[in-house]
Amino acid sequence: MKQIMDAYKDDVVWVYRHFPLSFHANAQKEAEASECANEFGGNDAFWKYTDAIFERTVAGGTGFPLENLAPLAKELGLDEAQFKNCLDSGKYAKHVQDDMTGGSAAGVNGTPGNIVVNLKTDENRIISGAVPFASFKTVIDVLLDSDS
Repeated sequence: MKQIMDAYKDDVVWVYRHFPLSFHANAQKEAEASECANEFGGNDAFWKYTDAIFERTVAGGTGFPLENLAPLAKELGLDEAQFKNCLDSGKYAKHVQDDMTGGSAAGVNGTPGNIVVNLKTDENRIISGAVPFASFKTVIDVLLDSDS
């Protein structure tokens, strides 16, 4: 996504939505944890936390161990006790589920799922799976050309 944002910085806005799949046992809590990181550290903390989760997640659908979510926050400079209280409260559970519901309604059925929208024409395309930059570029260029 960084490459896309660098190439299209004046034409593209990227919005991240959670989509915790049921067969990834810890995905819901991991998503909630990233929102707690955002609450206490802002956008930069959200991305550092999210990137760390993805980098450290083990294969096989288990995900990042739940008992390591609060210590990771501390490692990234957040207050561990505040973070743990936020996570244990479940205050972001509905937010995460609403993201998933919205994604499903828009046609996303897996991760990564991307929806490219021309905000002038409301025309959109879904890009499913991990695809190379060139594939995104083609779709973005077509949508940008459609409003000319």
